[in-house]
Amino acid sequence: MGNKNITPQLRKLCDITTQAHTDIQKNFSDINPIVGVSHKMRESGVPADVMTIDCLKTSKQIIIVLHDSQPETFNYQYSFKDKNPGTKFETYAMSDLSSEVLYNWIKDYFKGNTP
Repeated sequence: MGNKNITPQLRKLCDITTQAHTDIQKNFSDINPIVGVSHKMRESGVPADVMTIDCLKTSKQIIIVLHDSQPETFNYQYSFKDKNPGTKFETYAMSDLSSEVLYNWIKDYFKGNTP
């Protein structure tokens, strides 16, 4: 991520996601998560970035929203690529996020063990 305008929160999330993604690919040949970062909210005047982690096989998606005004936390939701996200997002502390936590979210949700 060569963008000099990247927030420390997004940089940390990208580093954690890279490790979780690598581990998922090593351990689960049937899960090939696609990770994307969008700055569309920021471009629309909302100081936030969005990361999506998609599973093409199941059409499941994990949405993570990083708000500049809340650098200690982020919001996330288990969703589907072909459906609009719901209005309820969970809040999670950045300090509690690790590649192991994200790995388990991806594994459990994309394998069908999480609602």
